[in-house]
Amino acid sequence: MHALYITHPQVRIDPAVPVPQWGLSERGAERSREAGRLPWALALRHIVCSAETKAIAETSGAEIEIVEEMHENDRSSTGFLTPPEFEKAADWFFAHPQESFRGWERAIDAQARIVNAVRAILDRHDTQRPIAFVGHGGVGTLLKCHIEGRRISRGEDQPPGGGNLFRFSIADFSLAAASPACDWTAMETWQG
Repeated sequence: MHALYITHPQVRIDPAVPVPQWGLSERGAERSREAGRLPWALALRHIVCSAETKAIAETSGAEIEIVEEMHENDRSSTGFLTPPEFEKAADWFFAHPQESFRGWERAIDAQARIVNAVRAILDRHDTQRPIAFVGHGGVGTLLKCHIEGRRISRGEDQPPGGGNLFRFSIADFSLAAASPACDWTAMETWQG
């Protein structure tokens, strides 16, 4: 059996609103609706997500479970960063996983948190029920690095824009063993 990790698509950036409260942009919402009509999405029976508005998933018949530990890496110490500033900060975050960028949660700590959360859920999950973890790009990349046995690197990050997924084997916690294998792929184009 396999699981999916799906990142939220494009968000509506608003410097006046705390980042965890940003919702999806019109394009992000459209992409979510497109993906939600695909057979793989309709087959989901268990969706696990963070409490952030943009991470909440809805699909026909699926149980939605909110798990606090699924949140993005904590970046509250810096507040809003413009997109160019954020990209530089994210580059630094991935390049120095054992250090904190101006008070951010360290990459190694965020990775341990997301890996432990996913493993705890899978330990009690009925593998006959298709499952997806819907969350954030940063911790998704950290999870993917762990699953693939690779060092933390932004080179493993999803393509720009978010709304991508990867598939991994529940049995041995690997991408290679998932059949068919699936690396970062736009959620609305994946055929499952």
